[in-house]
Amino acid sequence: MPVPRDTHDPAVRPEPTRPGGGQPGGDQPGKIRRTRISGTWVAVLASVVVLIFLLVFVLQNPTGVTIHFLGFSGTLPLGVALLFGAIAGAVLVGLVGAARIMQLRRQAKRGLH
Repeated sequence: MPVPRDTHDPAVRPEPTRPGGGQPGGDQPGKIRRTRISGTWVAVLASVVVLIFLLVFVLQNPTGVTIHFLGFSGTLPLGVALLFGAIAGAVLVGLVGAARIMQLRRQAKRGLH
């Protein structure tokens, strides 16, 4: 049984801890550390759930609608048309975000040199 240390004694320093909260000699017994791969698996599982919901949405909305865009027109199932609209919106947001990231990187490089 470990002897409790007096934390009020200035001669006794507390042992340093790592950012994850574990002690330098090792993690707490029985506790598994999170890794980037485990976070990726959580994201993959969440994506699968979202895709299942999208598939159900598309299958439940098979009614055909006429789409007119930039002089083109065609008929698509409603679910597919809305899915294409959502994808187009996501691509647009991604392009704007990528442009902003490139702008910030250029500014950071100018500031470093």
